[in-house]
Amino acid sequence: MRPVQLYDTTLRDGAQQEGISFSVEDKLKIAQKLDELGIDFIEGGWPGSNPKDTEFFAKAQDFSLRHSALVAFGSTRRSHCKADEDVNLQALLEAKTKAVTIVGKAWDKQVTQVLETTLEENLSMITDSISYLNSKGLRVFFDAEHFFDGYRTNPEYSLAVITAAAKAGAECVVLCDTNGGTLPQQIAEAIKAVQKVTSVPLGIHAHNDAELAVANSLAAIEAGVIQIQGTINGYGERCGNANLCSIIPTLKLKMGIDCVTQEQLNKLSDISRYISELANLPHYARLPYVGANAFTHKGGVHVSALTKWEDSYQHINPELVGNRPHVVISELAGKGNIIYKAKERKLPIPKGEEIEKVLKQIKSLEKQGFQYDSAEASFDLLLYRAQPNYRPPFELVDFMVVVEKRRRPPSSGKQEEPLSEATIKVKVDDRIVHTAAEGNGPVNALDQALRKALIQFYPDLTAVELTDYKVRILEETAGTASQVRVLLESSDGREHWRTVGSSTNIIEASWLALADSIEYWLVKQRRDKI
Repeated sequence: MRPVQLYDTTLRDGAQQEGISFSVEDKLKIAQKLDELGIDFIEGGWPGSNPKDTEFFAKAQDFSLRHSALVAFGSTRRSHCKADEDVNLQALLEAKTKAVTIVGKAWDKQVTQVLETTLEENLSMITDSISYLNSKGLRVFFDAEHFFDGYRTNPEYSLAVITAAAKAGAECVVLCDTNGGTLPQQIAEAIKAVQKVTSVPLGIHAHNDAELAVANSLAAIEAGVIQIQGTINGYGERCGNANLCSIIPTLKLKMGIDCVTQEQLNKLSDISRYISELANLPHYARLPYVGANAFTHKGGVHVSALTKWEDSYQHINPELVGNRPHVVISELAGKGNIIYKAKERKLPIPKGEEIEKVLKQIKSLEKQGFQYDSAEASFDLLLYRAQPNYRPPFELVDFMVVVEKRRRPPSSGKQEEPLSEATIKVKVDDRIVHTAAEGNGPVNALDQALRKALIQFYPDLTAVELTDYKVRILEETAGTASQVRVLLESSDGREHWRTVGSSTNIIEASWLALADSIEYWLVKQRRDKI
């Protein structure tokens, strides 16, 4: 037996998070990724509870996993019902997995107030269900729901639940912090009490309502449990479940428990992002180990130290979990940030007065509302423009935007429609081009006019399109005169880049971001051809 069993319940408990709805195909794809990660047990869902889970287990019978064992989840038999007549238990058998997990109440108040049965009958429900499933040749894990809450109020009964499950033949009894409010020291104390009454292998299933699910899971491992349950990215109901993306690297890299191979650990960040895509949720950048910001450095002192010693402000080497360090540029930046970023993006490294000029410019622009954390294309242009021999592909002479609302005759039956028209002058080399274009808004009109002016010089510009447009009010106390920041995302079908503009005039802020977007692409095209 491996020192710790990894048990994933993303497909069942994780899917209970608001906003997540996996299709059957999604679940099969996720199971494949979890197998690649080295998860020991994959809880596929609750067969019989809904058509989707039933279909999943039917299709999973032809599904090949190299390492993981698929587990079906269900509950103990109903009160005053025979095990062989219970619909839930029959659905578990029909799932045709080699292992099953059943949940039963370990808190006396849950038994009497929620199940509305007696404490004795609850023990019989647990015993009968485990014995019946064992008799069918199944490995049975027992989830002792609400164990830690029950142990605090009635330890004698909660321990009786555990011993009943163990005697009935449960391979592992999993202690559940279902409400997620237990502290790590309370976890350890309760586990020690359980170990005094039974030698059955124990597991931990922690929820994150007090943001202690990972800490509680690790405390349980220290106390001697052998199975740890959780979900990828901490998905789950309310505040989520214990995050396996934090638990796995902590076990391996900090506690010396080889729960996965190093090759499997290297896939962790990619698998975390992959599953977030299937969940149709943005990948949370601040996730430990696997998030985009997990190894992001902003402060100038930090970055300066990082260039001299990689471990100076990182608790592990990011590459061990398939992540990488990231340096952002802001008003907190120092010279080290700029040098690091230039090397990372293979840009010309400013020297001497150039770097001082760029640093001073960044701090000044950030004060005006610009922000380069998420607009690296605009930062690239700052470095290019700092070069003494830099020639921009175009220069703005001036622009004018007119927005009017044209009244239609009542007989037309159509409503008034606003019209936006932009007139623009740009200089390319020694030639000034004057064009105008209409659009469905002022920014669109500017975009169309700029393209119209430049397309004769740069015909490949047709590949570039706007993919996202965000406006942020920076100081709302000034009302409609507030400073705004515009963040644009553009794409040429191969890559995406972001640019920023800021002004008290939303049109000017949009123009600055738009012009940066086009200039960045043209400069990159010119550089790639060299």
